[in-house]
Amino acid sequence: MKPNNGVDVPARSRISPRTGWERRHWAALADRMLKALDAHRSPGGARVLLPGPYSSSGPDSDGLEGYARSLLLAGFRIAGERGADPDHLIERYAAGLAAGTDPHHPEAWPRPDLVGQAKVEAASLALILQLTKDWLWDKLDDRVREATVAWLSTVVNQPYVRNNWVWFRIVTESFLREAGGPWSAADIEEDLAFHASMRRAGGWLADGEERGYDHYVGWALHTYPLLWTRLFDVTGSLCPPEVRAGWEADLARYLDDAVRLVGADGSPLLQGRSLIYRYAAAAPLWMGALTGAGRLSPGLTRRAASGMLDHFTRRQVPDAEGLLTLGWHHAWPGIRQSYSGPGSPYWAAKGMLGLALPADHPVWTAVEEPLPLEESDQSRAVEAPGWLVSARRADGVVTVLNHGTDHALPGTVRSDAPVYARLGYSTATLPPLTGPTVADPLDNTVTLLDADGRASHRTGFTALGTHELPGGALMALSSGRVHWVDLTGDTGLDHGSGRTGPATPGPVVTVASVVRDGVEVRLARVEGPPGPAVRLRLGGWPLTADTPPGSDSGHAPKPYATASTEGLTSRLHALTGFAGAGVHTEEGTSPLGRFTAVPWLTAEVPAPGTTLAAVVTLTREAPAHHPTLQVRPDGDGGHLARVDWPGGVVTQARIRKV
Repeated sequence: MKPNNGVDVPARSRISPRTGWERRHWAALADRMLKALDAHRSPGGARVLLPGPYSSSGPDSDGLEGYARSLLLAGFRIAGERGADPDHLIERYAAGLAAGTDPHHPEAWPRPDLVGQAKVEAASLALILQLTKDWLWDKLDDRVREATVAWLSTVVNQPYVRNNWVWFRIVTESFLREAGGPWSAADIEEDLAFHASMRRAGGWLADGEERGYDHYVGWALHTYPLLWTRLFDVTGSLCPPEVRAGWEADLARYLDDAVRLVGADGSPLLQGRSLIYRYAAAAPLWMGALTGAGRLSPGLTRRAASGMLDHFTRRQVPDAEGLLTLGWHHAWPGIRQSYSGPGSPYWAAKGMLGLALPADHPVWTAVEEPLPLEESDQSRAVEAPGWLVSARRADGVVTVLNHGTDHALPGTVRSDAPVYARLGYSTATLPPLTGPTVADPLDNTVTLLDADGRASHRTGFTALGTHELPGGALMALSSGRVHWVDLTGDTGLDHGSGRTGPATPGPVVTVASVVRDGVEVRLARVEGPPGPAVRLRLGGWPLTADTPPGSDSGHAPKPYATASTEGLTSRLHALTGFAGAGVHTEEGTSPLGRFTAVPWLTAEVPAPGTTLAAVVTLTREAPAHHPTLQVRPDGDGGHLARVDWPGGVVTQARIRKV
């Protein structure tokens, strides 16, 4: 099969019976992607400036980014072939390095101490110069090596953002240390301490001090530490052996969750910022194979990683010119953050890290094994991000119910970031990223509406934990004072973390999700004076397609609403308290397709302590029967909810008062 982008999608084979992708196919795609960049290289080779809108750092930085991030892919190819270089990659990137680090050259790169984005790209340079030391760095003349050290050394003692960026300084200064340049032991010690502060339960890490759980956990916070200890002479000096052992154990635990966040069609979870990096989500899988730290078998590792690559190549990634664009399945710049430039998508190269492993490595020679989702239904609570992960084999879609992640701190008052603060994410849906529901959240929400129809925001809520209940059910809760944020005039790109503006406080809203076999019972309770609120609205899963999704709503016997595409249906079925129902449709607000539809239910703002509830599903086929619900006070200000599931299973959940 050959999609419109000209990539030959391989047929299934003996060792790759599920995806068809073998190492030779990965290598051919990498070579095609690198060749396509030649038309966009500057004369001296220091910049790769691709089509698309500039980032907030400007074209000079964007050209460096295109060079540095494509160097990642070139470096993995060179290392995996032990320096064999039939396409003269070393020659081209060496020329670019000479031009970019020469302050007098017209293509000189912006320095890391002057342009913050250059700090990120410096780390990619340092990483690959170390990985390919025998074939690139050692063959450069002294003048180029001295100029490179001088350019990289401007990172020393510079401030770095306190999140995954600390690893960019660690990697760059570690290279300088081995190249005989200036470096700071204090910088590295400080950054390692901050990395330790980001570690959370179950092998997860928060990307900074906030509740920032997303793909950066895998493609940055698990990838850089173990690459660092593998490539640089630091174990026993800068990094005690027990610290490295702890990181390996963290990676193993994290991968056990991560492999369950891949859809049967290979899609990564559509959640968090920088989604333009696409199959970079495969990076931690390759780290497990590269270091031997993961518990995943080689066949399962390759199945998951190849599934991601296959997912995108079948959907026009790279495009017809062989380029990665600012988008998801196609160019859609609205998905980017303010720091994203046309070369940014090439961080996807991290997802091709496996090419650094030789052809005889077990991860390339083992027979593919099925994903957990392909063998059985999946259900688990993930403590750190406050997620309930659920996947039905019949649907092939992974869903996450979110009661712990908003890329903020408790008590923060700002708007909800669509990619962080929704109650649900999946491998088949994405919240609208532009349009009316950014300011007025709808999909996968419980919001209060004021007299003007403005929706409240939940960012800054209190996470109340995830719980495993008898009978195979899971529960998670979150609660907090909602607020209305005036975003008038604030229409620019941000870092994916929500926006600030004049805010009006509202009452405390507590939301609970009880899920079993992919069916969620969503409960909501309002405490305190309603403030400007006049109605409560519950939104379901967003469905996107190139043609308008089908929709239906009604009130018999209870309010219900559905949106459906050829493969999936998003359903809401009221259990208690709701009186209105409908489906909202908008156009041009999602990279997944032209039209997005979201079912909704509404009710008058309930009296304090009254619980409203609905069944929320995203499935291929409608459940034969809905669960039923009974709610009563628990005598301590909270409520006990009894859910009777089809088949006679009963779940009792306590919704405590905050």
